[in-house]
Amino acid sequence: MKNLYRILFTTALCIGLLPACKDTLEPKPVDILTDDVVLNEPADVNNVEIGLYNAFRTIAPATVIAGDATADMLINNGTFTQYQELGTKQITSANASVATLWSSIYQAVYIANFILERLPKVEGVPTSQRDKVMATAHFLRGYAYFIAAYSFGAVPLVTTTAIDDNRNIGRTSRDEILAFVLADYTAALGKLPTKPVNTGFAGEYAVQAALARFHLYQENWADAEKFATQVITSKQYSLDTAFVNVVTRDFPAESILEAAYTLTDDPGTNGNIGLNNLFVGRREIIPSNPTVVALASDESGDRFSSISFNADNLKGNDNGWSVAKYGTADQDNNNVIFFRLGEMYLIRAEARAQQDKVTGDNTAQTDINVLRARAKAPQIGAVTKSQMIQLIENERRYELAFEGHRWYDLVRTGRASAVMAAASPNWQSKYELWPVPQREIQNNPALVGNQNPGY
Repeated sequence: MKNLYRILFTTALCIGLLPACKDTLEPKPVDILTDDVVLNEPADVNNVEIGLYNAFRTIAPATVIAGDATADMLINNGTFTQYQELGTKQITSANASVATLWSSIYQAVYIANFILERLPKVEGVPTSQRDKVMATAHFLRGYAYFIAAYSFGAVPLVTTTAIDDNRNIGRTSRDEILAFVLADYTAALGKLPTKPVNTGFAGEYAVQAALARFHLYQENWADAEKFATQVITSKQYSLDTAFVNVVTRDFPAESILEAAYTLTDDPGTNGNIGLNNLFVGRREIIPSNPTVVALASDESGDRFSSISFNADNLKGNDNGWSVAKYGTADQDNNNVIFFRLGEMYLIRAEARAQQDKVTGDNTAQTDINVLRARAKAPQIGAVTKSQMIQLIENERRYELAFEGHRWYDLVRTGRASAVMAAASPNWQSKYELWPVPQREIQNNPALVGNQNPGY
């Protein structure tokens, strides 16, 4: 055996995750190898697919840390060096959160590559199942590389399971990585179920949601509007009547894809991806004071429920506020969202505003007011294009708080330096990308001397 990845999966995932994630079976290990041991008969396909989802799920909490702790949403409040670096904006290439995100991306990529290499050679697999699992591998690999491109810039493009070759791969430009992402998304489009068992699994509209976000980031406004509209008008999802349901429940009505956990496989006390442990248990990272003020504003409305207050925590620099979105393993809100309907309205609003569809029917105004009506926040009236774009930036902060979007939003819109310089005296433009992890440079000769600028 050349290499071994040990992946714990829960049999409950195979039959559909229960909404409350309460009833689970004992997890069993699946060994994903680079030889022909595991994926060599039809009975192996389900287990390997679940192995892919288990690797992929880790990207979600790691991205929450990247997106909101690198930006101004969260501040450090504990003793872990990695969160102190993020909070004080003194990030190094040895940062454990940086290494965790990189590792989670490439673990998912590796297993997706394994499936794409092996599955076509397995005889006896029904065509419908083969097509679905191949499409899943393309889609999840594409998303992993999307996060890689916007977190690290140029990264190694690994497309096989050839371990010896993969140990010496240089960085591929971000533009080429994003072209690869689009090709993977396109390969998955139209081949996943319209309505999967639940939103712990990818379906057709998860791909369309990913394409909406992809084109938003690329400033392809018409395509971003098109794909967001297709998701919104699909009628597969609906905004929960009360925003608090997005905070306190797994599988809310608007969920399109989420990292789903059970009692036995929740990250728990993991110091890198156990969000409840970090936000509530150890309180390593807490909402920043400006975030609390923003979420308490009239414009935020009920989205204030994304945070909670406990006076017993008031001491030293602790402001007493906590992120409310991620519960413990036995609570019904420990999943982490990849895509939900609220984001699709925000994507369409921004895409419309950039195309001068600012106010009136079928414009950015109508999309923002849909979300504000749900949040019981004031409706917006006629505004200019520049005012609308600023409103949307604020609206994304309220609506998507602690879902890992803020840093990526500020960087893609060119607003990072202006916003973050005001938030931290240590902010530098180099933090618009995370560094390549030091351990990756030590292990990959092709990365030596090819660190991101400033690190």
